Amino acid sequence: MARVSTRDEILRVAAEQFAHFGYKGTSLQDIAAEVGCSKATLLYHFAGKDAILAELTAPAARELADLVARLAPLDDTAVQAAAIEGFVDLVLRHRREAKVIYGGIPQFLQEPAFADLLPLTDALCAAFAGRSTEPAACIAAEVVLSGIVTVVIDEEREPAELRAALVGVARRALLTRPDDKD
Repeated sequence: MARVSTRDEILRVAAEQFAHFGYKGTSLQDIAAEVGCSKATLLYHFAGKDAILAELTAPAARELADLVARLAPLDDTAVQAAAIEGFVDLVLRHRREAKVIYGGIPQFLQEPAFADLLPLTDALCAAFAGRSTEPAACIAAEVVLSGIVTVVIDEEREPAELRAALVGVARRALLTRPDDKD
């Protein structure tokens, strides 16, 4: 059996604690106690709780940046469908991280470690709105983005079933214009 490093165990336990108790509800001492190490050992591996969170969310943040880059050259019509599918897939791959981040978005976006996420989330929201500046389109995009995350983090269904339903709902909500006839 492969031996798990202390650093990896700290990350695993922190992810579980953050998801269960929230970022603010989890202390470094809580993490250290669950890992079975001292707080000093934990601080040897990570500068603090925000450094642990930054490392936990780094893969999802990189994928979000990649998604936004793939969306940039698309025309306004194609960007919505690609944004919907890309974001649903990303959140399904990173359920645990989404749960941690979603619970504390306003606080996280104020942290220097997450400064790069705000422009990425703004770009994704604009893509969901089909780059429309109409208030109704922007609000609908925000509602759908939030809804996707909420459903993914609390839903126990199989990813394939969940993906199909989320993409379908998002398309119906965003790709139908108010003046369209049903």
